[in-house]
Amino acid sequence: MYTIDLQAEELQLLRSALRSYLQAFGHNEADLVQAAKKLMLKLPEVADTKAG
Repeated sequence: MYTIDLQAEELQLLRSALRSYLQAFGHNEADLVQAAKKLMLKLPEVADTKAG
């Protein structure tokens, strides 16, 4: 298990990068797409990080 601390802007960048990845590779690499989707589900929403 790994833990990383991200600023709100960094979290938004990570979410955007994963969405771009899914758009670019969504048709050919089903296993990677599934892994990226699972990762996105683990990420908190940016609004949630500001509440703490």
